[in-house]
Amino acid sequence: MTSLEIKSGALVSLQDLRPSSPFFKQGASVRIIGKLQEYSTETGLAVIIDGDDILKVNTEHLRDLTFEVGSVYQFIGELLIQPDNEGVLQARVGRNVDGIDLNLYHQSLLLLRQFQASHLNNPATM
Repeated sequence: MTSLEIKSGALVSLQDLRPSSPFFKQGASVRIIGKLQEYSTETGLAVIIDGDDILKVNTEHLRDLTFEVGSVYQFIGELLIQPDNEGVLQARVGRNVDGIDLNLYHQSLLLLRQFQASHLNNPATM
C-alpha cells in the first residue's frame, strides 16, 4: 500500500510565483493570499491579485466557501505550470481572510524569511 504524503504549503506571496522564482515549480505546495478579482461558478476558476501580481486558482475541490469579489482569500494547494508557463494553483484549502492587514502580512513574511535564512546558514543557533 502506497502512502501519499500531503506537504504543508510554503508561505509565499504572489510575487514569489513568477517564472524566475525558485518557488515556481510544478507541483510545489504553497500557501498564498490575494484579493479576489473575479470568480466563475461555471469553471470554478478564481483570479486573485496582490498589487500587480495575478494568479488563477482552481477551486473545484473546495466546498462550503462563498466567493465575493473584493474579499481577501488564503489558499493552500499545489502549483500547476501550464504549457504557456502560467501557474494555476490547484487549491485544496481555502478561506476568507477579510480584515487581514496585507502590509503587515508581507512584513511578517519578510521577517520569517530572514529568520529562516540566518538559521539555515548557522544551524548551531537553533
